[in-house]
Amino acid sequence: MSLTLHFHPLSSFCWKALIALYENDIPFTPNSVNLGDPVERAALLKLWPVGKFPVLRDDARGETVPESSIIIEYLDRHYRGPTRFIPDDVHSAWQTRLRDRFYDLYVHLPMQKIMGDRLRPDGNKDPHGVAEARAQLRTSYAMIEHQMARGGWAMGGEFGLADCAALPPLFYGNMVEPFGAAHGRVSAYLERLKARPSVARVLKEAEPYFHMVPKER
Repeated sequence: MSLTLHFHPLSSFCWKALIALYENDIPFTPNSVNLGDPVERAALLKLWPVGKFPVLRDDARGETVPESSIIIEYLDRHYRGPTRFIPDDVHSAWQTRLRDRFYDLYVHLPMQKIMGDRLRPDGNKDPHGVAEARAQLRTSYAMIEHQMARGGWAMGGEFGLADCAALPPLFYGNMVEPFGAAHGRVSAYLERLKARPSVARVLKEAEPYFHMVPKER
């Protein structure tokens, strides 16, 4: 297999790339990286000096591809399958990329802010930053509630890039800032995502690591 994905099974951004790989049954070698291991961390830094995963290595094409959205677009172009993640139509394509950015920037990042703050020692917490993150999540939930008025997937009738982006932050976001009764469509969308075979596989593989998710103290 020419493709290797360097990842961690609990990493939310890694889930995004894994969903795309599983969605089209693309053969790849998974390489779970423990950033606490100096050797494994050094190997990842050699591939991508930023030191974050996921990183896709394509030996057949001689390409190293970081960043989840870019990985999915790369797969869509060079390892195309039945599910198209980005439409060929230019107008639909930019709308899809915009929705992907929305989930990454305004759901994923504030969710990670709250999760990350739980790992901080007492005395180094950032309550103001967490409050801002919670407010952003509530705003984003309200926008998604409106977007999901007709049900379906993030861009309507077809599963795509934006749905890969939506699952991880909604799954973890509901843990840190629950949707509540006002966001029933958001809850229903998350359940549709979880029922998707590619998503269900990612969640199943992550289950043994769920005890590592930081809890609120």
